[in-house]
Amino acid sequence: MNCRIALINGIIYNQYAVIKQQSLLLDEEHIVGIVPIDQIPEDYEHLDVAGAYICPGMIDLQIYGTGDQLFSAELTQESLYAIEKQLLLQGCTSFYLTLATNTLEVFKKAITIFKQSDPTVALGLHLEGPFLNPLKRGAHPEDLVISASPTLINELLLDANDVVKMITIAPELLDDACLDVLKQYKVLVSAGHSAANFEEASASFNKGIDAVTHLWNAMSVLHHRNTGLPGAVFNHQTVSASIIVDGIHVDYEAVKLSKKLLGDRLFLITDAVASCRKGIYQHVLKKDHYVLPDGTLSGSALTLLKAVENCVNHAGISLDEALRMATLYPSRLIKNPLIGNLNRGSIANVLVFNANFEIKHVFLKGKAIMGSQKE
Repeated sequence: MNCRIALINGIIYNQYAVIKQQSLLLDEEHIVGIVPIDQIPEDYEHLDVAGAYICPGMIDLQIYGTGDQLFSAELTQESLYAIEKQLLLQGCTSFYLTLATNTLEVFKKAITIFKQSDPTVALGLHLEGPFLNPLKRGAHPEDLVISASPTLINELLLDANDVVKMITIAPELLDDACLDVLKQYKVLVSAGHSAANFEEASASFNKGIDAVTHLWNAMSVLHHRNTGLPGAVFNHQTVSASIIVDGIHVDYEAVKLSKKLLGDRLFLITDAVASCRKGIYQHVLKKDHYVLPDGTLSGSALTLLKAVENCVNHAGISLDEALRMATLYPSRLIKNPLIGNLNRGSIANVLVFNANFEIKHVFLKGKAIMGSQKE
């Protein structure tokens, strides 16, 4: 296919605009612009999308694997590449590859593998743990949950070379010295697996914790005499929160409430894992989600496009807003203006899907990745 492509006859969703009867121009790795069809340059190849929706490639800041590839169980370049390939076919063109609580040795090996792999879709690693609250550990092994210290954080991140982009911690157990060290490494710090009360959580936000991991799951409850971590994020002005919209991790009525209270501070993740029968995380597919062998809920079987579809069909969220939750809002949180939008000069990561949420085309840096599966 020509490296200069004009996507025509589609409905374009770009940030807060819904654009009809215009075309999206891609020139190699970058977006050229959105123009009327009669203004397409002669050297562009036309791709008729037949009324489908055109949006930025989706961004998942928390995913462990997909299909039969759980990265933490394999820790190989081949596993990382396989995950990237499968996610592209799902319309996800940028993600943080995530590891749950494990030994420091496993984390450091994952960092080394990531550095050696030079991935094209994975932007970095998200470490969910090991500095969590054992009372809210969920599927994380209790014997691997440890207390943070500046020494341990330095041991973990000293040779990471900017590979670790995000870490989930329990804020009530993280002192200021530890938070200062994380800031020095320019890691996005997110509160999760936490029993923090309202005051503890609010104080941590004011000190520089910018996000909350999988809102409602594995955290203090919203109670009328102590609104906990959920109440703290609802009452804050800037902190963002991720949410798993599969109807299992969070009831759709709670999704509706969260959306009303957080607005553009709520974004989508999949928290997706993969079938795995080895290592410390043995995930068993149970119809439409994953559990540990003992039945503990351990991860979703979502794709981001399915999460968008669920927002539209079950949570009363408009399609354009649901798309922003999977594109614009996570790109803002990680401060990357070149993804999550279709603006001139941005990276040409593009998803095309129809009204039945079936993928028709995916472009990664302007290169066509064909997909037609039902999400």
